[in-house]
Amino acid sequence: MAEAGRPLVTNRQARHDYHILETMEAGIVLKGTEIKSVRGGRVNLKDSFARIENGEIYLYNMHISPYDFGNRENHDPLRPRKLLLHKGEIRRLIGKTQEKGLTLIPLTLYIKSGYAKVELALAKGKRIYDKREDLKKRQVDREIQRAFSARNQE
Repeated sequence: MAEAGRPLVTNRQARHDYHILETMEAGIVLKGTEIKSVRGGRVNLKDSFARIENGEIYLYNMHISPYDFGNRENHDPLRPRKLLLHKGEIRRLIGKTQEKGLTLIPLTLYIKSGYAKVELALAKGKRIYDKREDLKKRQVDREIQRAFSARNQE
């Protein structure tokens, strides 16, 4: 992935619920005051996902709060938003998402060169026992780090 800007919003639940197979950068089509809310970090990526329809990719369930200083022309917070990718990338994703269990989820939203970008991931859902294994591994790693830091302090 190219050099990204500082993440404005991160979907922290995504890495817990999915195995991330690959990531890519996609532009996002925003209307009116949406970009002002995005720059303010008033976005929620939890439970959002992307779907391919008619050769185009749309992002669903991404909540962008209405801009406080907007007028009656403010946007719908949960409207589907079109993602911008090259045609070849979309064709490749169509083939990948038709495989069993693969889905497209957004990981982060950031501003790059003045444009809103989404880091989109091709992911496979984790089973409950996979999540338990990850928690156990993280806990063991923490205990090892504590042991090393306690040893270094002596």
